[in-house]
Amino acid sequence: MVSCTQLRTRALAVLAVAITCSLAVLVARGRMPAAAAVSGKTPVPDPAFDEPLASSAGTQSMIVAGGCFWGVQAVFQHVKGVVSATSGYAGGTAGTAQYDIVSSGRTGHAESVKVTYDPSRISYGQLLKIFFTVAHDPTQLNAQGPDVGPQYRSALFVRDEHQRRIATAYVEQLNAARIFSRPIATTVDAAQTFYEAEAYHQDYFTRHPHEPYILINDRPKVDALRGQFPGLYADHR
Repeated sequence: MVSCTQLRTRALAVLAVAITCSLAVLVARGRMPAAAAVSGKTPVPDPAFDEPLASSAGTQSMIVAGGCFWGVQAVFQHVKGVVSATSGYAGGTAGTAQYDIVSSGRTGHAESVKVTYDPSRISYGQLLKIFFTVAHDPTQLNAQGPDVGPQYRSALFVRDEHQRRIATAYVEQLNAARIFSRPIATTVDAAQTFYEAEAYHQDYFTRHPHEPYILINDRPKVDALRGQFPGLYADHR
């Protein structure tokens, strides 16, 4: 008879093999977490052009796309000053804003996250810095890690001209400084209607912390946030 301890040991061994194999595939394909795309030890700088912190509390929002929304949502849920982060779809129409249809890559949507934040506690530019540093690899075109297709593209959906100026200037700043080993593929697009994703996609990182996909692709992002932005890291409740 096999004991529970033996079963647990075997399960952990299988998981370790799966993680090792998946990492090997990512390395072979040149697809690693965002931190791996940074050239050498060059730190990602603050935006040279940003908005000052607001004088009073309030809420503003931004929409970003950086591959599978599970990990991007998790990163921003752990940032001080963020009120909420919601997984969803941007760039397409209401009729096809459903996961099984978006997954075809033919709807025009990108898996996205709407981040609502308090501008008196954190700026749009600082949120962009986190996005480019730990939330995803901005040099991948129509792909992110093991996920491939235009629905996994890197994009900033700006809500007004002010956001556009900050976002465009920051992309140009990072490219000029050669922070990453490849050119940035992130597009800056006008904000379109954001469609909230299905309930089972919300808080996926929190509800499924031991899934191999989460451990391989998303846990390193949250850990990198805690390590590289200790002053902005917050436990998600």
